[in-house]
Amino acid sequence: MTDVPNSHERGRAMSNDMFDLHGKVAIVTGGNGGIGQAIAAGLAMAGANVVIAARNKEKTAGAVQKIKNTGAKCIGLTCDVTKAADVRLAVKKTVREFGHLDILVNNAGASANSPPESMTEEQWDGVLDTNLKAAFLFSQAAYPAFLRAGSGKIINIGSMMSVFGDKTSVVYSVSKGGVIQLTKSLAIAWAKDNIQVNAICPGWFVTDLTAPFKDDEEAYQTIIKRTPAGRFGEVDELAGAAVFLSSGASSFITGQSVFVDGGFSIKAL
Repeated sequence: MTDVPNSHERGRAMSNDMFDLHGKVAIVTGGNGGIGQAIAAGLAMAGANVVIAARNKEKTAGAVQKIKNTGAKCIGLTCDVTKAADVRLAVKKTVREFGHLDILVNNAGASANSPPESMTEEQWDGVLDTNLKAAFLFSQAAYPAFLRAGSGKIINIGSMMSVFGDKTSVVYSVSKGGVIQLTKSLAIAWAKDNIQVNAICPGWFVTDLTAPFKDDEEAYQTIIKRTPAGRFGEVDELAGAAVFLSSGASSFITGQSVFVDGGFSIKAL
């Protein structure tokens, strides 16, 4: 007769395993640079097999090699995340390579800084297609694979602009606000299928996109004064939230937006 573990033993086993992603398979869109690459590396470090889906083949190859150098399994797929056929093929290739799919990180993003009165239709469509439509397309394509696996985790990458407005980031704010609503709606629709859908909203991090703000002393000081932590974040600091939301530790968390911003979003002035 097998002994039933006591509560202390169960608790110890849970603490050891709850963040473990060994045997899990994750797709990270736009995972070949910046925030996406840091998340991909974090998932790999936690044991996941990682697929980087992005447009730039050479950049993707470099990101894949960095992860493989750590001993983790990682492949790259050239994919236009705004094209449904590309998206479905990426999911199909992932399942063919690893046998299943457990985690999807919708990270691919674009921006267009323009006041609304001069924004072009191409700018509007390009940002919405990349930031919002692509997240929907990948989630929809992943759904059958999650059903076969019996569970799934979707992490959408939002932004501080998911809740704040800006006079020159109109379409970006609209797209990232939509990401939060998509997160909530998918969470409700697929909770019955043991699929948890959450969002991470990064604050000010050191990336190529934020470099101009760090170079502008006035803008930089304004951001630092607003941020209780008193600094920009490093992209590696996003990995923990991604691992948590990808793991069994978050099995009863869905439809939520986690702000990883050093406190920027909680300060009024």
